[in-house]
Amino acid sequence: MLGEVATAHPIIEETFHAAGEVIDMPLWTLACEGPEASLNQTEITQPILLTASVALWRAWQQAGGAKPSVLAGHSLGEYSALVCAQAMSLEEGVALVRERGRLMQQAVPFGEGAMAAILGLENDQIDACCVQSDGVVSPANFNAPGQVVIAGSAAAVAQAVELCNEAGARRAVMLNVSGPFHCELMTPAVPEFSKALDQIDLQMPEIDVVHNVDARVATSVEDLREKLLAQMAQPVRWSSCVEEMIRQGAQVFVECGAGKVLAGLVKRIDRSMPVAGLDSEKGFTDALDLVMGEEA
Repeated sequence: MLGEVATAHPIIEETFHAAGEVIDMPLWTLACEGPEASLNQTEITQPILLTASVALWRAWQQAGGAKPSVLAGHSLGEYSALVCAQAMSLEEGVALVRERGRLMQQAVPFGEGAMAAILGLENDQIDACCVQSDGVVSPANFNAPGQVVIAGSAAAVAQAVELCNEAGARRAVMLNVSGPFHCELMTPAVPEFSKALDQIDLQMPEIDVVHNVDARVATSVEDLREKLLAQMAQPVRWSSCVEEMIRQGAQVFVECGAGKVLAGLVKRIDRSMPVAGLDSEKGFTDALDLVMGEEA
């Protein structure tokens, strides 16, 4: 993860080491070497992903990258965005998301929940398939037009997948995840996570952050806190977040993360939007050129 770009930007590895010390975990070694079994544990996955995003953000700043007018993150990435926007420190963020991961995993024992990607159906069709299924299952991620992830109990998700296939989905497949995130099965984790959230010095972001639950910017610290609590058991409305950022005037999207998934989703939402990712040195250079070109 990020090996190539980290060679060119030492601040990336430095950020991993700093974050790892907070939770007594060798995050850089885990990110580079695994093992995969550890990486698949959400209380380890979440700190690594947050740190990767913040490390790339710091490298972007150090390289003279432009300050964005608005930020957003998908699911766990919302916490990365809040760290980058100074709503919380890296130390607070990495400890918080580790606890978030632990509580989410604890809410539904491994194997009892599931998630599935549904491609090529309208949102209302997917809703109908979920309603027809026996047990808890509902849309969890509205990623892009025609691309929705559902979550719930394992049996209910499997049944919903069959119904979506019968309804004409281009593809409907189970995902390899450690839990059924962003659905009502996560509700038991909220009270304990609320206590963890109370322990950090949450501030209003210095850069606007568009939130997953409602595609809106928080109006107060308490509003921000409530949006983070709601996010655990409510769907990620990523399409709406991107549309809101465009409405606010965003002209270029730069992804700070280990991959280009969000950049790809932005192009599915609005093909006219220029996108770039910082997960490789070429991507980093292309992003700087793209943003400077827009500013010129």
